[in-house]
Amino acid sequence: MTGTAARPPYGRGSLGIEVADRSTSLTPSSEKVSFGNEVDFYGKPILGTQGLNQVGFHVFQTGENISYGGPTNMPNITFEINPNLTATTTTYSSLVWLPPASPVTNAWSGYLDATTTGTWFLTGNAGTATGCNLATPCPFPQLKTALNDGGAQPTIYTAAVGKGRDNMWIGAVDGLRINRTIYDFEASGVKTRRTG
Repeated sequence: MTGTAARPPYGRGSLGIEVADRSTSLTPSSEKVSFGNEVDFYGKPILGTQGLNQVGFHVFQTGENISYGGPTNMPNITFEINPNLTATTTTYSSLVWLPPASPVTNAWSGYLDATTTGTWFLTGNAGTATGCNLATPCPFPQLKTALNDGGAQPTIYTAAVGKGRDNMWIGAVDGLRINRTIYDFEASGVKTRRTG
């Protein structure tokens, strides 16, 4: 693509993501990729006014990606967390956003708000305990209610953008938002921008 449809929403760069299918000896055989931060989010709360309240990104989705896995063949946002649930002793789960279909193809989308669109799930025992698992993902408000079960505050370990082991996908993400910070992916590195 060339022209305005090819311009990332921030700056000149973006985070290119490419995964292939039937390319590994694992089951499933598709590749997985994650690009994230293991330092800046450690120990941050998920609930409350200081918690996770704004999340999302812009995506460059292609028609080919849709042909590989349907309109919801999209990258995701994953937080590794300590769910701190009273119903289970587990101290680790992945909190994953499954975006809706991009409203446009072969162009940059507008901002996809993970707090109001798509669904979320937790992996492992936390998913079973909350009912928000891969088989029955939940909207964001329902997920936060399920995490607020009277135990200690759930906290974040890491944050990442990625693509899981399902379908081939070749595209890009930009303007990752986590609360009041927007992450602008550029060739020189990741730049942060503050909102409002």
